Amino acid sequence: MISSAIFARYGRALADVVLAKGEDAVVLRDLNTYREIFRLVPALLEALDSPAVQREGKERVLSELLARYPVCQTVGNFLRILLDHHRIRYFAEICDSYLKTVNERKGIIAARVTSAAPIGEKDLATLRKSLSMATGNEITFSVDTDPGLLAGVIVQIGSMVYDGSIRAQLEEMRRRLTRQ
Repeated sequence: MISSAIFARYGRALADVVLAKGEDAVVLRDLNTYREIFRLVPALLEALDSPAVQREGKERVLSELLARYPVCQTVGNFLRILLDHHRIRYFAEICDSYLKTVNERKGIIAARVTSAAPIGEKDLATLRKSLSMATGNEITFSVDTDPGLLAGVIVQIGSMVYDGSIRAQLEEMRRRLTRQ
């Protein structure tokens, strides 16, 4: 297994290039395209990483893939570098590191919101505004649902968890009642 420090090194290097060129939106779109391709066809990523496949064959497969699903030059070069340095199998992890680095540099904080039922856009906008005011940063969300919460939301920002779920409130009431 490769160290997360290596993911971070590749992610930071890509972020340096992308932010200098102002290509962050295009690069994110293109990285997500290839993330989805590799997710849908895991055998492709395995072949690109396999020591049993000769280097020329891997380069040809990647070139044909880039011809069929074109991306900006920066992402194309990045994929080739990962292939050349035998890091293509860690594409998803490096992309995660890249995104984290770009968000940090732009002052954007990622939050995970879990609710009992789907949250409407108006409520998400209100929550985003509240969290932005509390943190002083722009907030991006990933939203999940967990019917076991009964009602309310859980917000996780980094290692900090804000649990406003009914399940947590009922659990706290149970603890208080059993202590008395």
